[in-house]
Amino acid sequence: MKVCVFGAGNMGARITEVFLTNGHEVTMLDVKQEFIDRGVKTITNDLSFLVKKEKMTEEKKNELLASLKTSLDRKAAADADFIMEVILERMDLKKELLQELDQICPAHTIFGSNTSALSITEMAASVPNRADKVIGCHFFNPAQIMKLVEVTRAIQTSDETFQAAFDLMASLGKTPVSVNEGPGFVVNRILIPMMNEAMGIVADGIASPADIDVAMQLGAGMKSGPLHTADLVGHDVNLAIMETLYRETGDPKYRPHPLMRKMVRAGWLGVKTGKGFFEYDENGKEIVK
Repeated sequence: MKVCVFGAGNMGARITEVFLTNGHEVTMLDVKQEFIDRGVKTITNDLSFLVKKEKMTEEKKNELLASLKTSLDRKAAADADFIMEVILERMDLKKELLQELDQICPAHTIFGSNTSALSITEMAASVPNRADKVIGCHFFNPAQIMKLVEVTRAIQTSDETFQAAFDLMASLGKTPVSVNEGPGFVVNRILIPMMNEAMGIVADGIASPADIDVAMQLGAGMKSGPLHTADLVGHDVNLAIMETLYRETGDPKYRPHPLMRKMVRAGWLGVKTGKGFFEYDENGKEIVK
């Protein structure tokens, strides 16, 4: 299958990697060459790690990297069977991309979005002639490791599109779950408000970030505590999701905590900036003081 992944950031690169290592012909696109180069480096580092762990041969790594195509030109999607949109979490940018691809891609192309909370139905409405071929395929970070994909129907999504996307995700070694669109889908509807509440506990001086995470790991069986998870996701993403939940539902329980807004304004976004509730080195490893 010919797959085009739009977005070479952390998630886009890892999703590209998933398709690449499962035998698909993949093109990774972004708006700047430096973004693409960074994405290729991410994939290379991941594959080199597999080689080091003897889970992949050096020859296979080189073969995969040689087969990976990259481009700055959206027309590279002219023969794509499946599109994965992994760009910034902004509805206007996603609509603009889908509308341009609608003019480029063949009629059979399925448009998948990795959005973590935005409306798939609204995206589908922006391409009315193929709204039935738009679907959410929400991977989780790190995408090359995490098994879950939320396969989310827009109200317009056809049964055929849903089944094709669901089966494709399963063929990648993922565990897809069926979701009818709703704000935050399933995981983020539960997870992000929990992170928001944990931030409130920090702000109220009730417990330290480290102790909150230990408490939830040992008391609630979490593999990673809510604040380490929030740092991994990125507080800009967390804020965008909370704002979507609040806007879509009008329920005050989804109001973003002021501490979340403050950290985003400071640029303390978590792992990707080296500082959130914890500090991280350039490889994303926590610096323990």
